[in-house]
Parts: sequence; structure tokens; C-alpha cells
Amino acid sequence: MEAETDARVVGHHAPLVAQPARSSPAREFVRRFRRRPPALIGGAIIAAVVVAAVFAPVVAPYDPTAQNFTNLLQGPSTGHLLGTDELGRDTLSRVIYGARVSLQVGIIAVGMSLITGGCLGLVSGYARGPVDTVIMRIMDGLLAFPALVLALAITAMLGPSLRNAMIAIGVTGIPSFARLVRGQVLVIRDLEYVQAAQSVGAGHGRIMLRHILPNTTAPIIVETSIAIPSAILAEAGLSFLGLGVQPPTPSWGAMIDTAQGFMQREPWIAIAPGAAILVTVLAFNFLGDALRDALDPRLK
Repeated sequence: MEAETDARVVGHHAPLVAQPARSSPAREFVRRFRRRPPALIGGAIIAAVVVAAVFAPVVAPYDPTAQNFTNLLQGPSTGHLLGTDELGRDTLSRVIYGARVSLQVGIIAVGMSLITGGCLGLVSGYARGPVDTVIMRIMDGLLAFPALVLALAITAMLGPSLRNAMIAIGVTGIPSFARLVRGQVLVIRDLEYVQAAQSVGAGHGRIMLRHILPNTTAPIIVETSIAIPSAILAEAGLSFLGLGVQPPTPSWGAMIDTAQGFMQREPWIAIAPGAAILVTVLAFNFLGDALRDALDPRLK
């Protein structure tokens, strides 16, 4: 009897083992993201480019379109840190204002691809059958053309301008998002919680928007971060060929185009916008790789 009492007392006063606190998905994402130095570098560069683009009238030392024929093709100096172009315009100011065009194309064109391709992929993967076949064959037809060639064809039909360049780049990006979302939907559609929602009579629209679409956000975020630098490169290519931004609006691709005739004597005219494209695209690629690793639960 006394032994049983002691056992109950010992059991009553036995110390409880503390359970480790389980971190939230958001904290786990931040922890994984911060462990990758290239991501922090890429994020800092992108933040600097965005700030320079938004506050270009304050940051830029000169008017990017102001011509000064007394300073034609001037080399880097204290007055013009990156020199001047063939019309005496400050190269640094034009590079800063060119960031506006690149970011605008990257955000708007990729947003167009994301919304259109995401909706097509969602409907295609959920409906299956003839709807899936028709949508995917159209996407296959778009993918049959190289992206730059298709963008050139669309821009040539619509006419050279920034708006038409964004439309062309947006169209070329639709198939990638459509196929990505469709693949995710095909997997999620057969999961138990989706079937449970169907069994209680939930409508198709509610199931797609409330139960399927939120679970496709991780790969969509990664694909978006990778598509933005591709759009920046496409805009630079179109502007280089004269089918994108029209003079005198500054554009990195157009600046490289006009610098072709002065490459041997004044290389800084092409180096500055080329370096801006290189650094910005690399920053977005660093960020995209880090987002992919941080959002993938298999990578810890």
C-alpha cells in the first residue's frame, strides 16, 4: 500500500518533457531564405534598382533626354560619372531612367502572362477532356515558335512601341504559366480534400479558387521570379532591334543599339547599359533560385 502511494506521488510530480515549438511555415520560409547569401545579395540589388527607378527624377543627376552638343562622347568624369553619348546626354541618367522601362516591362508583361496562363492552366487541368486538349494544343502551337521570334512577329504586326512590346512579351510567356499551373492542378485535383469538397456539393468555381489555386502559389512565385529577367532581356532585345521603346525614351537595349558605332572609341556607352542588364538579370536569378529552395519542403 505504501509502495503504491509512493508510485502515485512520483508519477504525480514527474517533470513534464517540454515539446519543441513547431515553427510556422512563414518563419520556416524566412529561415531558409536567409541562409542563402546570394538571395540577400539579389534582393538588395533589386531593391536598389526599384528605388532608383521610382525616384529617378531625384536620383538622376541630369535630364535623360537633354542634349548638350558641347559634351559629345565625353568620357567618365566628375561631372558625368559614366560619360555622355553621341548627343551629349548623360549616360548615368539614361541608365537610371532605363530601369523604369525594364521593370515596367518585367512586371506588366509577366503579370499578363501569369493571369492569362494561370487561368487557362487552371481551367485546363480541372476540366480535362476536350477543354484540356484544345487549350494545351494552342499552348503547344505557341511553344513551337522561339520566344524572341514570336515576340518579333507580334511587335512587327502591332508596330514598334513600349505597349506593343509588353503585349508581345506577355503573349510569349503564357504557355509556360499555363503548363505549370495545369500540371499542379492535375495533381491537386485528385487529393482527398478536393474530393471532400466535391462530395458536399461545392461548385466548380469555389473548388478551383478556394481549394486548388492557393496550393499552386509556390511554383507560380518561383516561375514569376524567373520570368521577370527573361522579360527584361526580351525587351532589351526588341529595343535593340528598334521594335521596342522608341527614342528619345531611355532603354537599356536601345542604348546598346546606338552605341554600336562607337564601341571601339567610347566603349563606356555600351558597357553601362550592358552592365545594368547583367546585374539586374543576375539579381532576379539569384532571388528565383533562393525562392525555389525556400519554398520546396524537400530542401531543408
